[in-house]
Amino acid sequence: QVQLVESGGGLVQAGGSLRLSCVASGRTFSPYVMGWFRQVPGKEREFVASINWSGGTTDYVESVKGRFTISRSIARNTMYLQMNSMKPEDTAVYYCALKSRWGHTQRISEYDYWGQGTQDTVSS
Repeated sequence: QVQLVESGGGLVQAGGSLRLSCVASGRTFSPYVMGWFRQVPGKEREFVASINWSGGTTDYVESVKGRFTISRSIARNTMYLQMNSMKPEDTAVYYCALKSRWGHTQRISEYDYWGQGTQDTVSS
């Protein structure tokens, strides 16, 4: 079993920054791709970014390109999401997820494990 725990969410003004962390643990921890998703009440969960755990290649949704950066520390089993120039429309609950097969994907159904989520609020 794999456990994912997010942290770093909070309240920030528009134009500000937040950094999210996702610590992974578990006896069967063997990620191939990890990703960040977000969800607003009443809307579907959407893909934000993903990273290949071994090679470090990344993928982003168009709306965050140039503002958000996904990274990971293999030694710490931790994934990060640096969010800069934040906008009110970035307000959401952010979830980290793990995919146990190779290949970037933005499809929610392809991810096997999920964290509990962390709330990020951007005020205008």
